[in-house]
Amino acid sequence: MLDRITPLILTYNEEANIRRLLLSLTWAKRVVVIDSGSTDGTHSIVSEFRNANLYERKFDSHAAQWNFGIAETLIDTDWVLALDADYGLTDVFIAELARLDPGPAIAGYRAKFRYCIEGIPLRGGLYPPVTVLFRRRAAHYLQDGHTQRVRVGGETASLAHPLLHDDRKPLERWFASQIQYMRQEARHLIDTPAAELRLPDRVRRLVVVAPALVFFHCLIVKGGLLDGRRGLFYSMQRAVAEAILSAFLVEVRLRRR
Repeated sequence: MLDRITPLILTYNEEANIRRLLLSLTWAKRVVVIDSGSTDGTHSIVSEFRNANLYERKFDSHAAQWNFGIAETLIDTDWVLALDADYGLTDVFIAELARLDPGPAIAGYRAKFRYCIEGIPLRGGLYPPVTVLFRRRAAHYLQDGHTQRVRVGGETASLAHPLLHDDRKPLERWFASQIQYMRQEARHLIDTPAAELRLPDRVRRLVVVAPALVFFHCLIVKGGLLDGRRGLFYSMQRAVAEAILSAFLVEVRLRRR
């Protein structure tokens, strides 16, 4: 199955992460990287890998970047493995990919994640399962708030082994990203009728409730307390992200009044 898969990666100033990911993709005949104008060492690192082809495209939305990668980069394999630069593939995950034998009804596979802090997995996290492997001709990305979701024309199965999420960019970069993401998410939550939102998103619209609930959930329910400082750091990150979202929700409502 591995020879039927082309990994596809989005990057923007990912020198802290991209080498680790590409080292786990040496099995691929070709890796496609869509870069949004990096100014750090991302391009130089990608050029070290003979199986990696880098394309530059000015960023407009994540969905558009993914759709460009699928349709405009001469990918000729049946399957695409869509990866963020801060993902990590374990040996058992790669072995599972190699063993896959999907029937014609299967159009995609979703994967769970183990969240890592400086390379060490936490006991639990909030990162949801994502459809990361899909038939190229059956897939199209749609923007959904600050994130994007792939729509596949067929059944989606689940992979047994998780991917790693291991972002090692500086905390300052994380704050900048959250400000950008949560501004978009606030508009999305306010503009979407409550009946169409999932329960967690309806709770997030309550503003003052979500940050405290998320901190408690990560630290106690997800076992962050047992992960020591790494668990506390992750719990604080998620609570801060929700607090940023709450501030933007208030701001949007004030300006619209």
